[in-house]
Amino acid sequence: MKPSEGTVYIVDDDPDMRKALARLCRSAGLQPTPFASAREFLDAGVPEGPACLVLDVRMPGLSGLDLQAEMAARSILTPIVFITGHGDIPMSVRAIKAGAVDFLTKPFKDKNLVAVIRAALDKDVLLKSAQRERETIRRKLQSLTSRERQVFDLVIKGLLNKQIAGELGACEATIKVHRRRVMEKMEAQSVAELVQMAVKAGEVPS
Repeated sequence: MKPSEGTVYIVDDDPDMRKALARLCRSAGLQPTPFASAREFLDAGVPEGPACLVLDVRMPGLSGLDLQAEMAARSILTPIVFITGHGDIPMSVRAIKAGAVDFLTKPFKDKNLVAVIRAALDKDVLLKSAQRERETIRRKLQSLTSRERQVFDLVIKGLLNKQIAGELGACEATIKVHRRRVMEKMEAQSVAELVQMAVKAGEVPS
């Protein structure tokens, strides 16, 4: 991904800081989109393409940490880079544990911020790719009949056709047919690949 292909959302209540950060992004070939508050950012909707968020910690109304929590509640996975002039260790630990890419204390070097932003954009590309893969797998799972889904769940548990037949009260030949259809619909070449799909989609039965 080229840097210019991603968007850098800037959320800071200080207009001078917003302008400075936007200017820095443009000088590095990045595309900035500034917001004056966390609420303004949330109202703009979920970013579509590769993006990251450069976020001030201390703001009136929703703070940066509040926004991070709200994004998590809404399943907005955009990577966050925190910046602050009043940081402390507990605050930075909280932010990083909650998934922030980095926590930079002012004054920071421009090149360091740009490097972290690019890392955050790269992370978002990977996150969105994984999300698309999960959605594809789930669509395939939804194409299975109820019986095929039962067979799928038992196959990824490691049961053999004979064992699955016993579990479902069916003959082994019928299970072989269902299993073949499962493999075809899921476009899987092996049981191992089927298990990987289930893990990626968060569909592993207990």
